[in-house]
Amino acid sequence: MSDAGAPSGTLGTIRNASVLLDLLSEGPAYQQLSDLAERSGLSVPTVHRLLRSLVAAGLVEQDPTSSRYGLGAELVRLSERYLRRQPLMQGLMPYLVDLRNRTGATVLVAMLIGDHVVYVERIDGDDGALLRRSERSFPCMDTPTGRLLAARGDAELWKRLTDGDRGQRLADLEHWASCDHLVGDLDSPRGHVEVAVPIVRAEGAAPAALAATGGPPRFPDGDLVDTVLPELQQTAELVGRMVSHAG
Repeated sequence: MSDAGAPSGTLGTIRNASVLLDLLSEGPAYQQLSDLAERSGLSVPTVHRLLRSLVAAGLVEQDPTSSRYGLGAELVRLSERYLRRQPLMQGLMPYLVDLRNRTGATVLVAMLIGDHVVYVERIDGDDGALLRRSERSFPCMDTPTGRLLAARGDAELWKRLTDGDRGQRLADLEHWASCDHLVGDLDSPRGHVEVAVPIVRAEGAAPAALAATGGPPRFPDGDLVDTVLPELQQTAELVGRMVSHAG
């Protein structure tokens, strides 16, 4: 067995490299070798060896001044290629700008990756509506879109989300799984709201969600839900059918 209890050999190496990439995605942009070793449970020599390989592949970069490590730009290229090849994104792209133009809301596409919701595409509304922070990834329970997708996640995700809290948290997930949309306030001084609908394939899986955000003065009170939700639902239903036929 290698560090952190992973099997020795190639599988363990890939798993450990994945752990380091995940750690580098959190906290400061550049991190010390010793800190990464401590947080990962791997030895310093193992972490150093893996980081050198990841740097060579462009997945990690090392700051020449501080010698600390951060995520590499090659991840952006791989991410863009992955998204471009998804039938879901190919089906959605022709509709996003038109949806923004017809509603005036900021339109977003989100996917559930692990236990985080990642906003993979965004078309700003004419009021410059913003998410709560500049990042596009949040713990899935922190936004209406994330909760909607988490409720349609697999049993393993539900187990992690309800660990130590199988009362109200489980009841919430069961309720959200039956909802055709979710609405919630965003952490914004401008009073913005987010409304999300799932994009559902024929077999019932929801690989992504379509969301919109907006607030005063264009969308006072509940106007965002009243005016934008029907447009989101129509587009999500259409794309869900297209993806089902493609897949």
